[in-house]
Amino acid sequence: MKAGAGQDNLQLAHQGLAAADWTDAQRDKLLALVRVYVGNMADAHADVKMKEVEEHLDDTYFYWIGETDDDSAFYYRVHSPVVLIEYDAQSPLGYNLNGSSSSSSSGNGGGGMGGPGGTPTQQHIHTIIRTPNGGDYGIDLLKLHLENDH
Repeated sequence: MKAGAGQDNLQLAHQGLAAADWTDAQRDKLLALVRVYVGNMADAHADVKMKEVEEHLDDTYFYWIGETDDDSAFYYRVHSPVVLIEYDAQSPLGYNLNGSSSSSSSGNGGGGMGGPGGTPTQQHIHTIIRTPNGGDYGIDLLKLHLENDH
């Protein structure tokens, strides 16, 4: 993940395919993907966010790393001036080969800093939705409000 903890106001270059060059059907699928993440907000907030995303669709990029088989581990990013979404299949922490939890790095080849050989799998997924350069990750909003508005 590029935009996780400690990466507030990350300056991240756009990479991948520009939605401006896509067909209407492809753009609709991209918007449906964004709705999966935005849909976790209250409906009114989600509506506002989706309107912003739609207004910046020509400036939106989709970036993919990995294979496309049903069981493949992969990473993707949706990035525009108003939204940054990351999906990252990571190496499982504390899992052995049969998928049961383990805190040991011995036995069945798992545990420690990643399951079998540290290979990313669909067993350990991280996702994030951010507002690019929005100062939105873990800041003290009350402190910010008191400093700026009082």
